[in-house]
Amino acid sequence: MVEAAARERGSGTGSGRGQRVREFGAIHRHGLVRVAAGTPVVAVADPARNAAATIALARQADADGVDVVVYPELGLSSYAIGDLHLQDALLGEVERAVDAVCAASAQLGPLLLVGAPLRCGGRLFNTALAISRGRLLGVVPKVYLPNSREYYEKRWFASGAGQEGAGSTITVAGRTVPFGADLIFAAQDLDDLVVGVEICEDYWAPVPPSSYAALAGATLLANLSASNIVVGKAAVRAQLSAAQSTRAMAAYVYSAAGTGESTTDLSWDGQGTIHELGDLLAASARFTDGPQLVVADVDLGRVRLERMRTPTFADAARYGGEPARRYRTIGFDHRPHGRDVGLRRPQRRFPFVPDTPERLDLDCYEAFNIQVHGLAQRFRAVGGGRDAVAAGHSHGRMVIGVSGGLDSTHALIVAAKACDLLGIPRTTILAYTMPGFATGDITKANAWALMRALGVEAAEIDIRPAARQLLAGIGHPAADGVAQYDVTYENVQAGLRTDYLFRLANRHGGFVIGTGDLSELALGWCTYGVGDQMSHYAVNAGVPKTLIQYLIRWTVGSGQFDEATGALLTAVLDTEISPELVPADAETGAMQSTQDRIGPYELHDFFLFHVLRYGLAPSKVLFLAWAAWRDADAAGWPAGFPADERHSYDLATIERWLREFLVRFFATSQFKRSALPDGPKVSFGGSLSPRGDWRAPSDASPAAWLAELDRGGPAH
Repeated sequence: MVEAAARERGSGTGSGRGQRVREFGAIHRHGLVRVAAGTPVVAVADPARNAAATIALARQADADGVDVVVYPELGLSSYAIGDLHLQDALLGEVERAVDAVCAASAQLGPLLLVGAPLRCGGRLFNTALAISRGRLLGVVPKVYLPNSREYYEKRWFASGAGQEGAGSTITVAGRTVPFGADLIFAAQDLDDLVVGVEICEDYWAPVPPSSYAALAGATLLANLSASNIVVGKAAVRAQLSAAQSTRAMAAYVYSAAGTGESTTDLSWDGQGTIHELGDLLAASARFTDGPQLVVADVDLGRVRLERMRTPTFADAARYGGEPARRYRTIGFDHRPHGRDVGLRRPQRRFPFVPDTPERLDLDCYEAFNIQVHGLAQRFRAVGGGRDAVAAGHSHGRMVIGVSGGLDSTHALIVAAKACDLLGIPRTTILAYTMPGFATGDITKANAWALMRALGVEAAEIDIRPAARQLLAGIGHPAADGVAQYDVTYENVQAGLRTDYLFRLANRHGGFVIGTGDLSELALGWCTYGVGDQMSHYAVNAGVPKTLIQYLIRWTVGSGQFDEATGALLTAVLDTEISPELVPADAETGAMQSTQDRIGPYELHDFFLFHVLRYGLAPSKVLFLAWAAWRDADAAGWPAGFPADERHSYDLATIERWLREFLVRFFATSQFKRSALPDGPKVSFGGSLSPRGDWRAPSDASPAAWLAELDRGGPAH
């Protein structure tokens, strides 16, 4: 396994290289933006004190490199003040508080979204103010006013519905600015930072205003909320934020009122959450005594790409009357700091693998059963199943090659479970181990032990005589004992194994179960045609190598098989990943290692997920991989992941293998995927079936991807 020689960025580099690495580590360079949900301690009906608390959190956010801060609803006045909202003295003080926040913001970087009651045209509105670098950009009014149970907002406020269009303005503290629910705020100097705003009740509506803001181009949605707390409400709020960030394909920041609000009739918990495309990135501690600033980095480039690859988003904009035509975009000069402030977001090392204990059982259960049920259905479709076995039909057999390695082991246990599901004996499976020139004693023993433990019909075919004859027939020097271990030497063995399996399937009226996985298909690490690329049903084709490892661990941990079988499966996990096609090194005895040759699968699976699922640029994939893999001691390992297998990689190592991946994935492997047999999609990360998630030409060039990495990587 290739591991990092150092964990610190720029380790072993000169000052120029170190500076380039620091610049490469800046989140703005990679389409990420730092956002915060801020909850000051409010003072009831005291705008001056509330302005000071707002400014204090803004300064804290500025020091932390935050780009956008979302405050609670009516934060400058406080929310639960009843008829005091209608007092001119209070409203005048609110405008002075706005002036104070604007003045203080002139020296600060973040865009501030602040809540306040504001007068306009003889009416009072519950509003959100967008403030940037001393400038009041615009004011967004609340559209939906709750007026039931403990809420009486229509007693004090007018709805913002109808306050739209170029002529709709408001004057606040001497500043006349755009006013309306049709405003979005776009940074002119930071790609993809386009902000839509709604207030509390708005996102409880059947169609939240933020849905239209998203369709108009907003990538970051903000909710300024008061929302008193009652039992169970926090979970509903988080659910709504997650759902809206998913449905609107956006990042969503929610900030609710907390400490200091009047508790005459209600209580407040100060909930703050940050979601992105349904994923929770950060959440505040609730019921705290002091101010809070919960911070996360949202990937707005990922949001943009997700919308591009989802036609439903464009259709929704069209069916919604093209909101971009009626929304007003307020541009502002954000002046992003461009510093390396670290990365503040959960960054999964294994994006295909469940990484929390609460998701572990469910995700593995689903992945395993997708494979089991997919294979069972295909077996029924070809005339197999209980009736065929009972009738003695010859076409009711599954044929599989078992090497004792990860992939064939997993395919075999899937087949065994498929037999159990169908109510047929596991002897329906014809399993063959086929030792070649470099087959190790350990893997061969594992294969036999596993076949016996699972109760399948097992046999052994030594392919070496046929391989020697074939090598001799084509004039290969290895037939005469020459140590020429080239691709021909390897593929003669791989091809023979598959050829045997297909002919055995013909003889026994069965079909061949493929064992190759998604990672091998991505890299082209499989023998085309009559080789491990081909089968009658590719049950593992949707499962990456890292997930296969974890699924096997899950079958052991969850007791899918008896204890003895579990021990055998664990032994398989402990063996080196190898095709075992080339004899061990004569001097060191080291066996052929796939990962020494093509790179660590844990890195390649990381690259694959972000390229296949999101279409990220190589320089961004490199940045995210570096953030995830540079420190083995950092949190975020999947539950139960063995401590001795926790690796780290430095930036140069990651970049080396990323280049290998780009060439293999885009230039040399597509023809194998274009001829892929049927097999079930398993992961949210996608599949490489030409009938599904990935359709690409076989003769493409990787030049554009390599050029982007050259331009955007740490060397530039």
